[in-house]
Amino acid sequence: MLNENVKKLLENSMWDLATCADGKPNVVPVAFKFVTEDGKLAVGDVFLETTLNNIRDNGGRIAVSVYDAKSLEGYQIKGRAEYLTAGDIVDTFKQMVEKMFNGAATAKGTLLITPEKVIVTTPGADNKKEI
Repeated sequence: MLNENVKKLLENSMWDLATCADGKPNVVPVAFKFVTEDGKLAVGDVFLETTLNNIRDNGGRIAVSVYDAKSLEGYQIKGRAEYLTAGDIVDTFKQMVEKMFNGAATAKGTLLITPEKVIVTTPGADNKKEI
């Protein structure tokens, strides 16, 4: 589902996670993230309380926006998220966060997103096209 252009942008840019529950939207930038080998999006939970509450209340629905501010290339990925509290991915995020914050913070878990749709947000003829 994620072509090479999408993967490259996901690997090199910040992500914004968008969720909604009870008519209250929420968006948050995330820095602790990567694309798994099987094409899922993994996000380390350091400060995701509202996001996690929303996905619990909305059946796991989430959108991820990623873009290059210079070229304006961008994509919106819609999918479903699950929350993991143990395993290799969680351990990886714990190490990343603890290293960055010198032990003052840690990852509590991992949000694992399974993409269902990828939509072009780049200005131009392909804007809003599903890939």
